[in-house]
Amino acid sequence: MRESLLKKKINTRLKRKKRIRAKISGCSETPRVTIFKSNRYFYAQAIDDTKSHTIAYSDGKKLGVKANIEGAKVIGENMANSLKASGVESIVFDRNGYQYHGVVKSFVDSLKENGIRV
Repeated sequence: MRESLLKKKINTRLKRKKRIRAKISGCSETPRVTIFKSNRYFYAQAIDDTKSHTIAYSDGKKLGVKANIEGAKVIGENMANSLKASGVESIVFDRNGYQYHGVVKSFVDSLKENGIRV
């Protein structure tokens, strides 16, 4: 991929991220769950924005799963269990500028299947 095209792709994702982030915020009852995906791994964390505190997180690298649909389901299950252990039943989802399909959609579906309201 040419360097200028790659920079444009990154900048458009960051613009989408800023638009999304301006509209949502999490608190201790309904934390904001944000994701990050690289080519190899998928990460998720639940954040209380009022205290700037991370409530729970799930790391695909530590779980030993890849950034594919099956790996996102495993990370979603792990994240749901961490949230339930923290006493959280519902969340606000921050897709971090990524499109809502594929890996991102499978992660959210896994959270819903494990009893977390999105």
